[in-house]
Amino acid sequence: MYADELRSFSIFDGLTGAQLAQLAEGGTEVRVEPGVELFREGEHADYWWVLLDGVVDLVRHVGREDTLVGRMDVPGRWAGGFRAFDEHGVYLATGRGATDGRVLRVPAEVLRERLNDWFPFGRHLIEGVYHTARSIESTVRQRASLITLGTLAAGLAHEMNNPAAAATRAVDDLETACQMLLSSLTRLGNDEISAKQFSALDALRQEIDSGAVMSDPLAMADQEEALSSWLTSRGIVHEWMIAPPLAAAGVDLRWCERAAAVLPGPALQPGLEWVASTLSAATLLSEIKESTQRISVLVAAIRSYSQMDRASTQHIDVTDGLESTLVMLGYKLGDGVTVVRDYGTGVPRVDAYPGELNQVWTNLIDNAIDAMGGSGTLRVATRADGGDVVIEVGDTGPGMPPEVAARAFEPFYSTKDVGKGTGLGLDIAQRIVVERHGGTITIDSRPGDTVLRIRIPARPRAARGG
Repeated sequence: MYADELRSFSIFDGLTGAQLAQLAEGGTEVRVEPGVELFREGEHADYWWVLLDGVVDLVRHVGREDTLVGRMDVPGRWAGGFRAFDEHGVYLATGRGATDGRVLRVPAEVLRERLNDWFPFGRHLIEGVYHTARSIESTVRQRASLITLGTLAAGLAHEMNNPAAAATRAVDDLETACQMLLSSLTRLGNDEISAKQFSALDALRQEIDSGAVMSDPLAMADQEEALSSWLTSRGIVHEWMIAPPLAAAGVDLRWCERAAAVLPGPALQPGLEWVASTLSAATLLSEIKESTQRISVLVAAIRSYSQMDRASTQHIDVTDGLESTLVMLGYKLGDGVTVVRDYGTGVPRVDAYPGELNQVWTNLIDNAIDAMGGSGTLRVATRADGGDVVIEVGDTGPGMPPEVAARAFEPFYSTKDVGKGTGLGLDIAQRIVVERHGGTITIDSRPGDTVLRIRIPARPRAARGG
């Protein structure tokens, strides 16, 4: 039907009239109107589109807007049809009519048959080029993964910097407290207080709960002001160094009067300085302990997450990997995301590649956090089900439309803008779960409740390496 029209297109140079007729018979003429979409970016490239006349814009969604990346404005120009060379082939842009016109739409399977009959060698070359392009795309994704790793490292560095800075500040303050403690002891010795007086002062010190912290900052400020006034009335200088630790530990004026009865005269100031410095030292040591423990937890999480110095396959508790991933992504949780852990009892350990599973947990948890936009509930759950371990990552975000959920595991398919996400698509997560661990991964999504559910056999079955 279109053989004579197609003969004038340079793309068909070398085809016989019979071959042009075969191609035309396998296709359909489609009318083009301005604004009408012929095909959409990311969908399966099931058709090969050849422009007969008119203009078709090729548009890609970049960020929050559509960008014109090309134009079919010369008869014979074509787009799509990639499933003739690759079952996973998708449209690289959206085809949208710019003027009235016509296109020839040829199914990809028809194009494949014609190429097999007419140019088998050429088809192999095209497949090679297409697979090379996919390899390049994969390399770009790996680069994106490295960038994401840098983001994770930066976030983790921020997490570690907070306790490290707190420990450094506490050490500096501890040095000052120790100097005051030693100085006050020297002055008490010079004042020649008796052993009985020092024992009585130490007994008063032991009555103070050094671990107590006043929870009401206004009440503590009032208490500090009252203590400062009392110290000043007694002629004690440096009251600004003595009053805060005493007030923080809950010391009241009655206690101060008892201390004054034990150490009358000039010995009172070094005595109170000694008590205050011991309280400060205890508080600062507690802060240093807490900060260094936090750093140790983060380092342990890094080791667990990265699987450093461990075999590739291990007999693991999946909860360990989930917890280390939550620590790694802690910088993204913020105050608006509540984490609910629903770990079942009696969940068996599994033989797995923990480093690869940690990549899966990272992708699922990162997607869930992004979906909630910084506010919502992240649910991480595990349970035993027969001979399998079931892991669920859920969020209270808006959910996935059915058409998105249906394609979520396709290669190179993503709903995120450029530069967003982990660089690890759900298709890769699926291959890790299915091919490497013989499991399954499914999506159950509705507004306010999206769950990614992974099922892994406790003992390997039908898992494939490589």
